Amino acid sequence: MADNYITKQTELGTVNISIDVISVMVSAVVSEVDGFAGFGSPTTPELLELFGKKIATKGIKIRFLDDKITIDVIVNVKLGGSITEIAARIQDAVCRELESVTGMSAVVNVHVTGVSFDK
Repeated sequence: MADNYITKQTELGTVNISIDVISVMVSAVVSEVDGFAGFGSPTTPELLELFGKKIATKGIKIRFLDDKITIDVIVNVKLGGSITEIAARIQDAVCRELESVTGMSAVVNVHVTGVSFDK
């Protein structure tokens, strides 16, 4: 199947999940994490290369290799919280939801590119 699907073989057949579906799910889960302020955009050449122009606006990149999903998320966090704790909550929430919805495990890389101040 095309590169934009995650394919899982079961004893009953094949399950194909669009990466866009996973992206929407990740976006919804991350948006609910306490301390999350919004999705960021790549600021370093390495992140720009990783995310590419199309995906950069979403702040989410998903890859599938060897039955493992790797998710990179670019975020801004709220000032006042521990950046590492917010990132850990994002990782935990995404991993739990993805395993619950797809039955697959994931590696979640969180890239914090900004801090939001209360107005």
